[in-house]
Amino acid sequence: MASTGGLSRRRAGAASSSYNDEDDNHRPSAGASRSSTPPAPTTQHAGSAFEGGHKIAFDPRDLQHDAGEEAKIGGKMPRLTIMEEVLLLGIKDKQGYLSFWNDNISYALRGCILIELALRRRIALVKDPNRRRIPIAERLVEVIDDRQTGETLLDEALKMMKSQQDIEKMSINSWIDLMSGETWNVMKIGFQLKQVRERLAKGLVDKGVLRTEKRNFLLFDMATHPVADVRTKESIITRVVTLLTSTTTALPPAALDKEGVQCRVLRAVCLVCAAYSASVLDNAFGRLGYEEREAAFQRCDDILGEFVAWPFGTGGIGGEVPLPAATAAGRRRQASRLASGSSLEISGREMVLGLVQEVRKEARGGDEDVGFELIAGVLEVLSKLDSLL
Repeated sequence: MASTGGLSRRRAGAASSSYNDEDDNHRPSAGASRSSTPPAPTTQHAGSAFEGGHKIAFDPRDLQHDAGEEAKIGGKMPRLTIMEEVLLLGIKDKQGYLSFWNDNISYALRGCILIELALRRRIALVKDPNRRRIPIAERLVEVIDDRQTGETLLDEALKMMKSQQDIEKMSINSWIDLMSGETWNVMKIGFQLKQVRERLAKGLVDKGVLRTEKRNFLLFDMATHPVADVRTKESIITRVVTLLTSTTTALPPAALDKEGVQCRVLRAVCLVCAAYSASVLDNAFGRLGYEEREAAFQRCDDILGEFVAWPFGTGGIGGEVPLPAATAAGRRRQASRLASGSSLEISGREMVLGLVQEVRKEARGGDEDVGFELIAGVLEVLSKLDSLL
């Protein structure tokens, strides 16, 4: 006859056998009260969902790999890449798309791909003593580590560069041109990275920063990506504004990413310089007045002028005479101020010098760090973006 004492729970795996034996020894008699509870099981579930709040399973080799990766590159990877941060600065919060008149961002994003690969110690310049005889943007690039990074665009670019270097090593300028599709050579048109902005936006959707919506533009529908995580974008804007408006000689912590992030000072420099070249820096200055905006743009031009030279900081900063602007936009801004009779004094030269010193501490081998030298070459190409397009 079936028992009516309630439902019996089914137990899985080895836990069921050990528990059932113990349960048989302590099974209540037919006349026993139903309120009596069986003894608690003594089985321990290592790393299982029965514990609650812990991982179901993990491979210890993954933890070892992550630790080895951080030790090799000098820190942990940030949540967002430099390309994603630049794109996020340019996207309109509610509309979810970039300005239709921005022709610079596509070219700048390809340069950011090279910067990110160099920061992750995947590519560097060919360490040839004769390279100093040619301009930095024309120096040859090589892949020094072809392990995947986990970012689709970076892995695609890395694989392409690895396959090509066995045939021919190409320069910084050539790689940015080829990935942007700026070439007349039909044999190398396959090097073009397509739909970079859309793929970056979808990556930000996967990370929870953006969301996807469909918007009607008269004759056609287009997928847009409004900002879903406002705090992430605000933190990027705060870092940029703090770096470009600081009046102290010490580098403010609010201008940098979290403690422990790999090369966080150089990443901050690359972010503001790439955003400046991509013409998305205006979006970060909405909270500033006119004079503060002009001072911030001038500070960014000063920073770019010091980091397009190798070794960093050899652009001539520190004198009493103002430096010539590093970009065409900066030269137009200086000419406009002179024509209007403005005598805006830009302070914070000591801050830029302090920034250079902090970045030098992150280099490996000082002036022989060919990875940082590659970044200087990319910034030199981006500084001429207005004259290229």
